[in-house]
Amino acid sequence: MAVQSGKFLTFALGDEEYGIPIQSVKEINGILEITNIPKMPKFIKGVINLRGKIIPVIDLRLKFALQAIDYTERTCIIVVEMNAGETKHRLMGVVVDTVSEVVNILATDIEEPPVFENSTDISFITGIG
Repeated sequence: MAVQSGKFLTFALGDEEYGIPIQSVKEINGILEITNIPKMPKFIKGVINLRGKIIPVIDLRLKFALQAIDYTERTCIIVVEMNAGETKHRLMGVVVDTVSEVVNILATDIEEPPVFENSTDISFITGIG
């Protein structure tokens, strides 16, 4: 997969910084009321009602198998648009510790993700800048 340069919204989970292409970000909110959905994996926190749209919310700390922490005034839900096929786009909320900034990263400053010998799933990593 070719890594693209451009603007990325950066956010923190613990001591690490991650980024999402800015064109995928629809909005950033503080923690909203999340309605629990029974029998879901722990990382799926539930759904939010955002101006009449029901949006699923995942906690990236839990998805990435990091220790859960209490939400603070800096905890945010980033609403992103995800591709769900060639013509479908879905909104999803992701809970992060803090939103940092928007940065411009050149393709020459982004390296391909590492290759691991075992079957570790790193499909969520498109590059390391």
